[in-house]
Amino acid sequence: MRNAADIADFIAHNPRMMRCLAVLAAHGPAGAWIGAGFVRNAVWDHLSGQDTEATPLADLDVVFHDPVNATAEQDAAYEAALCVAASDLLWSVRNQARMHERNGHRPYRDVADALAHWPETATAIAARLAPKGVELLAPFGVEVMLAMIIRPTPAFRTKPEILLARLEAKGWLARWPRLRVVGLGDSP
Repeated sequence: MRNAADIADFIAHNPRMMRCLAVLAAHGPAGAWIGAGFVRNAVWDHLSGQDTEATPLADLDVVFHDPVNATAEQDAAYEAALCVAASDLLWSVRNQARMHERNGHRPYRDVADALAHWPETATAIAARLAPKGVELLAPFGVEVMLAMIIRPTPAFRTKPEILLARLEAKGWLARWPRLRVVGLGDSP
């Protein structure tokens, strides 16, 4: 894999990932994406020579932006619909139009703006099924993820303790020993 087009093609040829995206497109909120570990973990597994189909999917982080219907109850209704459609998957639906409140940020303009406020650049990547195939949203690009680098987003650059806690809790360095952590503290 060398670029976003390669990642989209990889996802398009991964039956498990395509099933998730198809269920989301049919039963989820309009314009929704699956982000976080959905793309990152599969790409890192592939780059590490691991079987991407063998690794269990964690929760599927569904993100969308609808300032008109920004309630937890609406998110729960979308989760329920997705669970009915695919009860074997753990869906987590969050309208990014309201998540700025939880995170103490200014309101997010759209999903890309919300992703830009996630902890790591490799996590700030999402995919969805569009009319022409798999579409990626990566406000920081995909190069760092493809290089197996964990770098904080600008929103978390001065919060290294959060990134270090996530590394420990998620076991990323044990799962993907080739990962490199860069950009903690005030340095880029």
